[in-house]
Parts: sequence; structure tokens; C-alpha cells
Amino acid sequence: MKLSCTFLLGALLLLSACSQPVSIVPEPVKLTLSSGHYTLDSNTTLVFLNVAEDDEIRYYTQDFIFRHLGLSLAISNEQQPNWDTLQIPDAIVFQKNTDENELFGDEGYSLSVSDKTVYIEANTNAGFVYALQTLYQLAPSDVTAKKPASIPLRTATVVDYPRFGWRGNLLDVSRHFFDVEYIKKHLDVLAMYKINKFHWHLTDDHGWRIEIAKYPKLTEIGAWRVDRSTVPWLEGEPPQEGEPATYGGYYTKEQIREIVAYAAQRNIEVIPEIEIPGHCSEILASYPEFACDTFNYYVQIGPYWPPKAIMCGGNDDVIQFFKDIVDEIVELFPSKYIHIGGDEAVKDNWVACAKCQQRIKNLKLANEEELQSWMIREVEKHIHQYGKRIIGWDEILEGGVSSNATIMFWRGWLGDSVIIKAAERGNEIIMTPTNYCYIDYYQADPATEKQKAIGGFLPLQKVYSFDPAYESFPESAIPFIKGGQANLWAEFLFAPENVEYMLLPRLLALSEGLWSPKANKDWEYFVNKLPAQKKRLAALGYNYCDKVALITDEPKQAPAADTEELKTE
Repeated sequence: MKLSCTFLLGALLLLSACSQPVSIVPEPVKLTLSSGHYTLDSNTTLVFLNVAEDDEIRYYTQDFIFRHLGLSLAISNEQQPNWDTLQIPDAIVFQKNTDENELFGDEGYSLSVSDKTVYIEANTNAGFVYALQTLYQLAPSDVTAKKPASIPLRTATVVDYPRFGWRGNLLDVSRHFFDVEYIKKHLDVLAMYKINKFHWHLTDDHGWRIEIAKYPKLTEIGAWRVDRSTVPWLEGEPPQEGEPATYGGYYTKEQIREIVAYAAQRNIEVIPEIEIPGHCSEILASYPEFACDTFNYYVQIGPYWPPKAIMCGGNDDVIQFFKDIVDEIVELFPSKYIHIGGDEAVKDNWVACAKCQQRIKNLKLANEEELQSWMIREVEKHIHQYGKRIIGWDEILEGGVSSNATIMFWRGWLGDSVIIKAAERGNEIIMTPTNYCYIDYYQADPATEKQKAIGGFLPLQKVYSFDPAYESFPESAIPFIKGGQANLWAEFLFAPENVEYMLLPRLLALSEGLWSPKANKDWEYFVNKLPAQKKRLAALGYNYCDKVALITDEPKQAPAADTEELKTE
């Protein structure tokens, strides 16, 4: 008797599934594997208990399984309270807790794969989203590429919840604009590794990327620069008189809403960043009346350092401008946070500006740093009226800041004392220091890297060692450390594949530092999990770096920054 090809294929997949090491990133809190399997196929039903019939998690789940596993699964509308939910045959059961499980919190879940049923329990849809990502990683690593008719899942039990609530990624779309479809693809890979904050850097000297109805010149002029895409970033020459500005783009309000909704389905909060008061060449090119001087500003091309463009601190219309911007932004972003920048604001123009100096005198401020803090507090008060909070780069501490402000700490060389003092004042802190989190730095020897970077050296192992709660912090500071994020500035990222090369697999390393318990982190084990993860990423159409450089691989002469600034934010 001849065995059918389908039977042989299924048997081979089963043997493969049971022999493959399991690769789940980030590492769960508790994972127990057994030698059995559950067969997922087109006969499997999706069952949702205590979930409304119109809840979008049902359709997200269907779509996720189809895109990742190639199966179209039906949703059962039956709600039979007498079922033994762990034994519903041939089903993936999602049960939302009516009495909250305190261990899970808002994002945790449990997952049980038996030979009969897959059972998922969570307090919220966020837990279901993350359980799906873990379930996907229990399948064979080549499942997305092959999409077989039946898929063996390792039998296992998982109990999982995050260590930190802020697990973020910044993407700069000012230096180079990335369209809606790519932003969605980017969000998908963030969700895959349980990253829950997308810090969208929408404005900077090189381009304004968000439609604002009250100030149309921001997108008519500020979103476009003269095209120098055919020359290296460092060699872009200033525009010539009459040269058309054709390189750039922006997101309409409808596109913003679409992306925010797409992110929310994946438990990702989108935090917009609008720069105050510096990094504003694109604003001053559009509305020169907001400048201190009469310099002919233009949307920047290539490196711009020192970034002397700054909004006039003595002009009341500037404050109103930012308030008007906030009024339109809050309609688009439900996030509780708006990032207001506040970094690298070179204040030479303020020193020379009569209006700014008069403002300093009238308000009895000590210096220009305090003038910046006054501006930020004026905008912050307006943001508070909407029930939201500001985030600012750590420079906002220099002139004084309210205890309600969240500090994004990036200047790792400042030392622990800055963070500790902020915590003592009651400020929330998000850790994103250059020496662990700036993934626009080289990840392998610059001499062999084809992908240009801003400078620095940040190999995968260094990212993996990142812990937002430094051991040197006093216990009293730890509750104020909300988590961390990877920052990806886009000077040298001309296309999506460049973004992905710098992001992956360093995002995976960061995800374990932010999600997994410290006791579950193991560098060698993590490295052994990477081949399976890379197979999944490749099948999903992502580019990645295939070099696993170690901290000890740092070039004898560390690569200098390719522009004078390291952050270039």
C-alpha cells in the first residue's frame, strides 16, 4: 500500500516540529514543553469566550492566522458555559477573564497547547495579541514560507507578562519619508516582538510629515526638499535659487488615523513627536515670521550641525502656533503622551534676539535655558487641558521642568545622577541611552558593512545586555523607570530594507531586555534562537543583518560619527 504524499508531508512536518528547538522571542516568563503536538488545519475553529461578537480581536486573529500560517479558520459563535474549555476539540479557545487575573495585568496571558485544544486566557485583547505571537513561534520556523495544509504545534504551557510597561521603538521619518504601507509593515514586526510603543518622529529640519489644516505651508513647503538622493548624505549641497523641492512627503490626517487604528489592533500606542523649540528649519522655511532673524531658511539637505534654527522665544505667535498644532494632533492620536522634543536647541539666535531677551527680563528668567523651559511649560499646560502628558528629551531638565513631564534619557554619558534626580522629583523616565539603544550605530565592523551608519558601534550583544533599571540606581528610583526603547534615526536609511537591516535582529535583543525577567535572559541561548527567528523574518519579507558581532569585536579604533552630532535628532 502506498502512502499518500499528504500523509508523508504531514509525518515529516510532525517529526520536524518535535525535533526543532523552540525559539520564542522575547523569552516567556514560564515555558514548559512536552513531546506531543496539536495539529492545526482548516478544520480548526476559533472560539471566543466572554468576547463580544463585534470585537475586532476576532477578525484580527483570523487575519493573523491567514497571513502567517495560510489557514482560513472559521469563528464559532457558540458560547456554552458548561464546556470544559481546556478540552474543546479541534479549536483555539480565547477566554477573556471576567475576574481579572492580577498576575497577567493588561498585557499578560497564559497559553496551553494540548493534543486536543489550544487554550488562551487573558484579561485583555492585548494579552490575546501576544499569545498569538507566541503561538506562531511554537510552529515550525519555516511554516510561513511553506504554509502547509496541516501545522503541528508543540504541546506546551506558557505563562507570560512583561517586565516593563514601556517597550518602544522610534522611527525617524523626517530625514527620509516612508509610506503608509511600510509603516504598517514596521508595526507588524514591532508587534511580533511585543513592542508596544511606536515613537513616530514626524518633524525635524529635514521635513515636516503631518498634515495640519491651520498651517498648510507646513506640508506645501516644509514636507519637501531639493532632491539629493543620488549623492551620499554627507555630500548633499544646499539648494540653488529656483531649484525645485521634490523629495519628501507627508501623511494626511486620514492616513494618520489609518495607521493609529492599525497599531491599536496590535496593542501599539503611537506617540507623535513635534519638535519644540529647535530642529525647525522646515517650519521656518514655511513660516519665516516665526524666526528671530531674517536668515533665508530652507528644508535641510544632508548633515546640519550645529542646528541653529530655533523658534523665536519672544514671539507670542510662536506659542500660539504650537498650541494650534496640539489642537489638531490630539484629534488624531489617542495616546496619553505627546513628545515635544526639546533637545539640541542651539540658542545663539536667542542671545542676539531683542524679543527673546526682553522675554527673559520680563519673566525674570536666569538664562536662555529657562526661556526654553518656559516655552515648553506653556505648551505643556495646553496639552494638560486634553488630559495628556508631555515627553521630552533629557535636555528639558536643564532649565527646570514640571514633575508631570516624562523624561526620555538619551545622553548616556551624563551618568546616573541626572536620572536619579529626575526620579526624586517624581518624573517618569524612559531609558534610551546612546550606548545601548541607538540602533543607527554600526552593528558590525564598519570596514565590512555595506550599510552606512551615523557612527558609533552597537553590536547585538551590547543591545542584549541593556537593562533600563541600572543596578546602580537606588531602589527609590526604580518605580519611575517605565522601560526603554530603540531609536532609529534615518540619515542613512534611504529605503525600507535599510531600516530593517539596522532594526533586525537588534530589536529582538531589546525585546528580551524589556519583556523577559532578568533571570530568563541568557546570551548563548538567545543566539541559538536566532536562526529560527531569521527564517520567520525572511518568510515575512523582512531584511536583517546576519552578523552576530560581540562586544569584544569593537574595532580597535572606534568609528567616529559621520557628522559632528551623535544623536542627530
